Amino acid sequence: MTLLFTILIVIVSVLLVLIVLVQNPKGGGLGSAFGGGANPQMFGGVKKTTDFLDKSTWTLAIALFVLVLGMNMFTGTTEAQADDSAMEEQVDDVAPIMPSTPAQPTNGGMDEDMPQPVEE
Repeated sequence: MTLLFTILIVIVSVLLVLIVLVQNPKGGGLGSAFGGGANPQMFGGVKKTTDFLDKSTWTLAIALFVLVLGMNMFTGTTEAQADDSAMEEQVDDVAPIMPSTPAQPTNGGMDEDMPQPVEE
């Protein structure tokens, strides 16, 4: 199931990139700054093409969003979550949980290697 979602997401993503690259920028972009801004009313079919590209962009963007959400819902746990649980099991096996109270020193809290305080 994950493979199917992955393939569909890749196809929709590539189509979305191609559709976006085909579109002309709304404000003219750099092309109009260098004399490339032709009058769009000269050609009759430009408006219909622009509408089609605009609708297909929104359709593909929504489809991509739905596919990503669907893949997330159907896959359940991610690999990172599975790795974390396996790691926790290994840690529990190696290092059992110790009590939280510290061990009491047997020599009254003084280490033999530490210098003793001098009383005056």
